[in-house]
Amino acid sequence: MLRLTFAFLALLIMSIQPLSAAPDPHSYANHDQVRITHLTLDLEVDFEASQLRGFAELHLDWIDENARRLVLDTRDLSIESVLIPSADGPWKRARYSLAKAEPMFGQALRISLPDRPERVRVVYSTSPTASGLQWLPAAQTAGKRHPFMFSQSQAIHARSWIPLQDAPAVRFTYDAHIRNRAKLLTRMSAANDPSDQADGVDHFAMTQPIPSYLLAIAVGDLRFKSLGERSGIYAEPSVLDAAAYEFADTEQMIDVTEALYGPYRWGRYDLLVLPPSFPFGGMENPRLTFLTPTVIAGDRSLVSLIAHELAHSWSGNLVTNVDWNHFWLNEGFTSYVENRIIEAMYGSERADMERVLSQRSLELELAELDEADQSLVLELAGRDPDDGMTAVAYDKGHWLLRTLEQRYGREIFDPFIRQWFDRNAFASVSTDDFVAYLRSELLDKHPGKFRDDELQDWLHYGGIPGGAVAASSQAFDLVDGYRADWLAGRTPAADLPAQQWSTQEWLRFLDGLPDQLPVARMAELDQIYSLSGAGNSEIAFAWYIKAIRTGYAEARAPIEGFLTRIGRRKFVLPLFTELVKRGGEDRRFAEQIYAKARPGYHAITQVSVDQLFAE
Repeated sequence: MLRLTFAFLALLIMSIQPLSAAPDPHSYANHDQVRITHLTLDLEVDFEASQLRGFAELHLDWIDENARRLVLDTRDLSIESVLIPSADGPWKRARYSLAKAEPMFGQALRISLPDRPERVRVVYSTSPTASGLQWLPAAQTAGKRHPFMFSQSQAIHARSWIPLQDAPAVRFTYDAHIRNRAKLLTRMSAANDPSDQADGVDHFAMTQPIPSYLLAIAVGDLRFKSLGERSGIYAEPSVLDAAAYEFADTEQMIDVTEALYGPYRWGRYDLLVLPPSFPFGGMENPRLTFLTPTVIAGDRSLVSLIAHELAHSWSGNLVTNVDWNHFWLNEGFTSYVENRIIEAMYGSERADMERVLSQRSLELELAELDEADQSLVLELAGRDPDDGMTAVAYDKGHWLLRTLEQRYGREIFDPFIRQWFDRNAFASVSTDDFVAYLRSELLDKHPGKFRDDELQDWLHYGGIPGGAVAASSQAFDLVDGYRADWLAGRTPAADLPAQQWSTQEWLRFLDGLPDQLPVARMAELDQIYSLSGAGNSEIAFAWYIKAIRTGYAEARAPIEGFLTRIGRRKFVLPLFTELVKRGGEDRRFAEQIYAKARPGYHAITQVSVDQLFAE
């Protein structure tokens, strides 16, 4: 009895420890004492209840010989029991407690394990409102016939559908047995057999160790089409052919990236097109990138997104930020590699244009960010790690690596990047790790090209350091001239060479239009080029931003259709922000749209827009 009392007190003390006591500022897990090495999932997908039910079995590596408990991350999970294997075979119950729930971080699941077992099994079910899962009725899919479910685990949403150590420093392999009574096809971020039939039962194995944020699942009416020897596309039947055409260059992109940075180490590289509510452009789930349908433009002009998600197979998935304060190590490297893929595939002019656009995006976002959030290395303790998912990580990180490339030359810098991936393959790293490697392999070996104080400016201070060289594009210089001529009345809109412009050139043209442009001039462009209702989502978005700022009311109906049709946060949040900023009738218009659109948005998008309307 006395032993039980002390154990209870120990659990109580642990339950009130602050989150900052954990090794990761966004995880309760005690992974410095015991680590998950393998995960086995056995789950049923219940579309009627919008729930996953079953168990997660965790294989453990006890690091600290004094450790006697396991702490896991959960959010809104119903824990039925925690089991450990007994000496005579059957599983027996283990004592556990759930700490008080925190809105952002969820609940710590603390399991007392005095005998330090090699395995623990957690029997549980998810909440219908789990932040990492979206359940769509048939009406919200492309085919309108079958329901759909998909996950989004980054940054700390995996804990809402699996009890685990939800920290990017922890890597593990996994296998899964998934059943669904709807007899739809399940795909996961693991080995997927393209010949699988939709019989409601699927098995998976991921043999390379991954962090929790790369766990992914999707269940729906999916079909497969091959894109090459080791790549293919999954999508709903009505979307499949268009997607296969759009992403036909995927296999060649893999070859190009291998030539630059070494072998692709994940087996297959497949793509899965999700319904329009997916909150991001893409998610780099290993072996199975999730994609928004908004990149299907019909002309392959938005495939830099594929290059980006593929690049994550080296940067992020292979070499991972140790926690979300170092997110730039994932996205800055990936954005740099993406641009190199685009250059190798489509030429230097296309790569130049995309660098200019990325730096413009960074310029606009820096103007809206606090100075502390403008540095590459962040301090996100106590904050949602999604706060760090800004253009700083992507575009400023890319710019730093581009600066190093310019200083040292590609003959030196390319092997440097490749060796970074090779040395740290299947590991989690910090900025300090990168700085040590940079000093050892570049700064010390080739002195005088890049100073240490410059490096510190990039990593730890706001803005862009003075030594940075801005990207330029001859094609954009021409676009700027055509825009100036049209604005000055020297060239009619019909005489612009816009029919031959790429998506990137259109984005440059629209971005440079003044916010005070008369409505009649907006109408002139719209009448000739049908920009309201444009099928290219990037061009449509840029046009709608300008339409809101100039008060061009003819675009209102297309804006409403756009916002109710898609849930990609990159588009949704800025458009609502522009409407809300104008106030009055525009804000009321935004509120009316959001009331209709919100139920179809992912929880991640809902949170962002809810905060906007609450301000």
